[in-house]
Amino acid sequence: MKKFLTGCFLVIIGGSLYAQTNYDHREAFAPNFYPQSGTPFRSASGMPGPLYWQNEADYKINASLDTSTQIIKGDVEISYTNNSTDALNFLWLYLDQNIYKEDSRGSATTTQTGGRWANPEFTEGSIVKNISLTDAANKTSKPEYVITDTRLQVWLPHALKANGGKVKLKMDFEFKVPEYGTDRMGRLATKNGTIYEVAQWFPRMAVYDDLQGWNTLPYIGAGEFYLEYGDVEFNITAPASMIVVGGGELLNPAECLTAEQLKRYNQAKNSDKTVMLRSENEIRQASSRPAKPTITWKFKMNNTRDVAWAASTAFVWDAARINLPGGKKSLAMSVYPVESIVKDGWQRSTEFTKASVEHYSEMWYAYPWPVAVNVAGIVGGMEYPGIVFCSYKSAGGDLWGVTDHEFGHAWFPMIVGTNERKYAWMDEGFTTFINGISTKKFNNGEFADQTYFPGDLTKYMFHDYMDGLFNKPDVIQQENLGIAAYLKPSVMLNTLRDVVLGPDRFDAAFREYIKRWAFKHPTPYDFFHTMENVSGEDLGWFWRGWIMNTWKLDQGIKGVSYVDKMPSKGSVITIENLEKMPMPVILQIKETNGKEHHIKLPVEVWQRGATWTFKVPTTSEIQDLVLDPENLLPDINRTNNNWKKGF
Repeated sequence: MKKFLTGCFLVIIGGSLYAQTNYDHREAFAPNFYPQSGTPFRSASGMPGPLYWQNEADYKINASLDTSTQIIKGDVEISYTNNSTDALNFLWLYLDQNIYKEDSRGSATTTQTGGRWANPEFTEGSIVKNISLTDAANKTSKPEYVITDTRLQVWLPHALKANGGKVKLKMDFEFKVPEYGTDRMGRLATKNGTIYEVAQWFPRMAVYDDLQGWNTLPYIGAGEFYLEYGDVEFNITAPASMIVVGGGELLNPAECLTAEQLKRYNQAKNSDKTVMLRSENEIRQASSRPAKPTITWKFKMNNTRDVAWAASTAFVWDAARINLPGGKKSLAMSVYPVESIVKDGWQRSTEFTKASVEHYSEMWYAYPWPVAVNVAGIVGGMEYPGIVFCSYKSAGGDLWGVTDHEFGHAWFPMIVGTNERKYAWMDEGFTTFINGISTKKFNNGEFADQTYFPGDLTKYMFHDYMDGLFNKPDVIQQENLGIAAYLKPSVMLNTLRDVVLGPDRFDAAFREYIKRWAFKHPTPYDFFHTMENVSGEDLGWFWRGWIMNTWKLDQGIKGVSYVDKMPSKGSVITIENLEKMPMPVILQIKETNGKEHHIKLPVEVWQRGATWTFKVPTTSEIQDLVLDPENLLPDINRTNNNWKKGF
């Protein structure tokens, strides 16, 4: 029996042959990929469960900017609703400005290594005082609280009830705007005044969820934010000479703009072409701003996890209408200094913003907010709901790329509220992926040949020292972050779309994921489940290789023979999988008589081992074979992807 079975395995066409490689089919296709089945909170299908909950935080903020000291002072009232199934004895908030203190964890770790998140100066961080609580019975108290680095813990005199308990938390706050705030915010000096980009600026509630309870990872630098959704009203008082823009609807434009600016502002709401609200020539004209000492700009933004704003006397300001599905509208706006007006410079920013938001709205999910504001300043590229900060030096393809990327973040993680503190690949990677599709479409591919990652980076993407995707951003080495957080997950999704599922099935599943988890908090497993359930594929092998491990792909052609040594009877081809990652096989075959074959084999051919032998109905000798002829797969060794007659 042993001899008979051995012979069968060696001769059966379509069978597999054992080879000494790094590949282990039992590991690659192991069952029980998911750590647990569905719960009442999160369905095994990838949907929010029937008892899914998340807490809510609504804010009312009043703040003022003192340009002589660069200090922002304000007060905030937070209405917090505990929708969880737990009574809460304390609350956690973030005081992100504390990262700029000399003794912060961020200063102790990030600054010393330099790079994008290095802080060249220190501040006093967030100064909070006059903290008070008002309970559901309208009783006000002064709670005990503890500040630990970038976090504030407030102890409640009585536990906040589960399933809808409410409390109001009030406090005063102030901080100095750092010159360069870890590429998230800061100040830029221009010839016509300072540009203030203001974010992470008020005390914000940490997330309490069904997975971890309180999410209190300290803000160190690379990892970004994980916040609750709610409605935010914020009022910014600044010198009347300044233009203030925010990621929300401007409620009082008549009080903030001159009569001419108000006319242009209303015109822009109905214009597909960019309308100049304040031109380069008007910046130094006193008549371009109302004649009063200060103005309070009032903004409101609903169903958002955050708000940010910018202010300057130096702003050139333009806008245009954004057309959304179902006849809805939004407003694209750009503010920038005269230094940014160069060839293909910021005068195209609103065009870029409008095109980007319209594309993503049509392709994936409708943009939900009334404005999309692009601000030129010291920040290289940073996203917030309804407003983004991009480098004032950007122009041409660079400006398109950073604008499209930051507004792509409106979908990940501003609409789909993933945990950026833990899973950078779910916001940076997803955004980089949708950027690729958007860039190919914009203006017939005007910038399609430009990329964040030029050249063949496959070997670097999969080298032995590359961090895996399932690492916190602060754990990933800075030199690897561009690959592990941006490029590799983008390549992963492109591969899943183009090779494994096909665009139709992938797009349907991806849209469903966005729809299911819009304004909610999905986990990686919610994404995995959704993609599998909607597409109808078991993708555990895919997630295991790409995300849970740092596996490599190396497919090769092992040999070619002919049936009965006669090419006219057909060819027998043996391929092999030399590394740990399995993927489908794409093969192009050319015969000497000119006939071509294009073969795609499913990933299941690797379920029984590292080699696969199959028959092709050729009628003449094979001239050459090419594995993955269009380079759709991240194969680290393409020298074994080709076979030619005579070699």
